[in-house]
Amino acid sequence: MTTHLDRILFAQGGQCFFCRRQLPKAEASVEHLVAVANGGKNDDDNCVACCKALNHLLGSKSIKEKLQIVLNQRGSFQCPGNALAQSSPSSSTNATPVTPKPAPAAANGTPTAIDLVQADLKKRGASRPRKVATLSSTIKSLLKQHQKPNADAEVAHLISELQKQGKVIVIDTKVTYKLG
Repeated sequence: MTTHLDRILFAQGGQCFFCRRQLPKAEASVEHLVAVANGGKNDDDNCVACCKALNHLLGSKSIKEKLQIVLNQRGSFQCPGNALAQSSPSSSTNATPVTPKPAPAAANGTPTAIDLVQADLKKRGASRPRKVATLSSTIKSLLKQHQKPNADAEVAHLISELQKQGKVIVIDTKVTYKLG
């Protein structure tokens, strides 16, 4: 018997709906574009296949919030699932290989939060967040991916530290960068 997930994966050519990388069934889940909690239906018109980590991130957010997350990536959407980030670039003809540079490490070999944020912002190039609210969400998401505790409390501190270092300039709600 063909499952709902099997049908969706087949229709999507075995690729993640968002990042277009090959999506092994073991890493796949059904994402409701309009969440069931928000009145969405469990039919093929409302469902797509994506990695489990992204499905968890999107949760029962509104369609507007989900689109904002995708649009914040500015054309180079990367699913947050670790297995997908490590998959072979040749596994999909549409995927752009993602080879992030390692962040500098602290004395104990673990990257500090500020190092992780700077490395991520440098990697984004012209796709960096342009508003403080978007930068805050980006940093919070990054910290959660790296299992840094107190992500909420640390975001404002990290933005302040980036400003002190001259790496980020905040005017009203707009952000510009001097990451070098």
